[in-house]
Amino acid sequence: MSMKEIHYFGIRHHGPGSSRRLLAALERLRPAVVLIEGPADCSELLPFMASAGMKPPVALLSFVTDEVGHSIYYPFDEYSPEYQACCWALQAGADVRFIDLPVSVQLAAALAETGEDSTDDADAEGTDTETPDTENTASAGSQALRLDPISVLARLAGYDDGESWWNHIVEQGADDDPAVFAALEQAMAELRDAIPDDSPREVQREAYMRLQIADAAKKTDGPVAAICGAWHLPGLKAKVSQKDDKARLKTLPAKLPAKRINSTWIPWTSPRLASGSGYSAGVSAPMWYRHLWRFGQNEASLARWLALVAEQLRQAGLLVSTAAVIETVRLCHSLAVIRNRPSPGFEEARDATIASLCGGEILWWQQISQQLLLGSLVGEVPADVPLAPLLDDLQQWQKKTRLKSEALPRELSLDLRSEPGQLKSWLLHRLRLLDVPWGEQTGSGSSRGTFRERWVIAWQPEFAVQLVENQIYGSSLAQAAAERTIEKMRGQRQLGELAKLLLAALEAELPQAVEQGFSLLAERAAHTAEGLDLLDGLPPLVDISRYGTSRNLSLTHVNGLIERLAVQASLSLPVAVRQLNEEESTHYRHAIANAHAQLELAQVNDSVMEGWWQALQEVMHSNLCDAGARGLTSRLLYQAKRLDEDSLQQLMARMLSPANPIDEAKGFFEGFFSGAAERLLYDSRLRQLVDEWLGTLEEEAFIDSLPLLRRVFAELDAMERRRLLDALHAGEVHNSTTLAVNETLASQWSAHLQGLGKLLAGDKQWMN
Repeated sequence: MSMKEIHYFGIRHHGPGSSRRLLAALERLRPAVVLIEGPADCSELLPFMASAGMKPPVALLSFVTDEVGHSIYYPFDEYSPEYQACCWALQAGADVRFIDLPVSVQLAAALAETGEDSTDDADAEGTDTETPDTENTASAGSQALRLDPISVLARLAGYDDGESWWNHIVEQGADDDPAVFAALEQAMAELRDAIPDDSPREVQREAYMRLQIADAAKKTDGPVAAICGAWHLPGLKAKVSQKDDKARLKTLPAKLPAKRINSTWIPWTSPRLASGSGYSAGVSAPMWYRHLWRFGQNEASLARWLALVAEQLRQAGLLVSTAAVIETVRLCHSLAVIRNRPSPGFEEARDATIASLCGGEILWWQQISQQLLLGSLVGEVPADVPLAPLLDDLQQWQKKTRLKSEALPRELSLDLRSEPGQLKSWLLHRLRLLDVPWGEQTGSGSSRGTFRERWVIAWQPEFAVQLVENQIYGSSLAQAAAERTIEKMRGQRQLGELAKLLLAALEAELPQAVEQGFSLLAERAAHTAEGLDLLDGLPPLVDISRYGTSRNLSLTHVNGLIERLAVQASLSLPVAVRQLNEEESTHYRHAIANAHAQLELAQVNDSVMEGWWQALQEVMHSNLCDAGARGLTSRLLYQAKRLDEDSLQQLMARMLSPANPIDEAKGFFEGFFSGAAERLLYDSRLRQLVDEWLGTLEEEAFIDSLPLLRRVFAELDAMERRRLLDALHAGEVHNSTTLAVNETLASQWSAHLQGLGKLLAGDKQWMN
């Protein structure tokens, strides 16, 4: 077969105009084989593209089965030229295959480069600061060509950027003339001639594709269609000997064995097709391109789009009339004429919308632009696609729980007393343990118990990638989540973090991880004497104890572990809070407050609680302990009525005395009132003590104390602050209210009780 029978088509990877012209060219050519830029060892998955169950956007995913963090994906939407070319070939009976470097080689290279600088040579700076200005200018132009060659071409044509130029020339045209491919080939050839070198990886890719095209042409009777990104077109048509191409490929790493590679189709989302999402081959407005693909050849295409824009603005609360939409269409055409554009494009539609429909207020456009341009579509893959085990298990769980993958956030309220609620909760918690945050927990809602969970769920396509990277832990979600959690537990040295992992395992219903967690927690608790670590371990354990009431858990060993940690924490506390710096003092105060609140809920043994109270008293009375910790413990004891008012007044008078260092007084004040500033509203003695302390401060000390006072009193809302000021301005003169029994009315209570009895019995004469 002669090389003349090989037909090359340079396209944009997600271009509706490219797709339209490509399909027209394929219909005229009727090639026997269609070769597409894509990983050569994934060609066996191409037939699924024509399946009725395949609903783009979707992505071809390849990953290393025994290593975490190494995967490659190739997204497609219905307007992607590769997707349309594949569907055409499958329906026309033509052979179709990928011709780019295999993923087994690409992933092998990624594994080899782990930890190394992977910066592409084409992105490196090359300007010599000692060269003359003319050379600097030339170097800057060369650098611009390297970074964004299409934009350079666009500016020469009078456009602001490459995106708008490409849209007007290729994507937004209503015709299907294939002559544009020849024009693009010439333009790309000129651009590539202006760039001295290509990166080694691109050179190897093009060498591999040239060999694949030559092999297909040799084995095929009939025309061959080769489809690639427009930038690669001159490289693929270059006359290079096969010997030279094979020599270029000798430096590639050895491909990974088939058992270490897995490839499949996964659902994708329309927002992740956007270049703003970090996808380098993405487009700026996926939904605009989808609109062009579906209605681009229709004369009413622009009116359809603006009607959609008007609908979005109305939903946002802006009144938009039909007449305004008609005027916007006219304005689009006028802008296209003024800008010397062949037809109104996205920029004209956007600018006319802001000027006409939004009344010049760009904020209205910004309010709808994300949903309008990016959309929230989530693709679907056929049921017979060979999925990775974890993805397959996820699909089974989605069917079981009736949870759909949705790109837009959605609130979900779960009742853990019902089987559907428990299943959904287990699924979401297991995914979180695998670092797949499909759901973010927002609290228990209005329920005060532990029987309800509230989530906000939103699916992102990278979750599928993250999920398959956890294959090394197991083939099911339960197994993988358990194994990964156990691995984290074994590497965790902090009791608090270990207890949190244990709680997460309980929430995800992972008995194996729970058993291992309890064992590790008991072992670590027996060997730790670190006060902060012991305090941090108590709240999660109490949560586990309370949480178990909704999960039918045996709490005997949990409560025993709580009491043991409480005893150890009580013994270590008076020593642990000595000689702390400001940061350590803050950490300890939070830890003591949280542990105390949880111990009161846990209903531990009285002797254990007495040990805790004794520890708080030791801290309060010890001059060696941190002032902030002393303030907090005195408040906790006062609230529990284990410290009377007279003793508290004496303690505060001593701690806030001018004889005390100002830093110690400030620390005590903050420890006592942080989180409890509202006590000043009801306790006149506390107000008087604080007022007297502030009155004794020197000007410099008072100014230094203002940030502290601001932090403490910021906890009060506006009404509470007003009440506090009113109490202070009233001069603190409040007579205590006394209650007394009026014995002269005692005889009337018997008659009242008899009347109430008649009322309850339904007697209408109850008042007599």
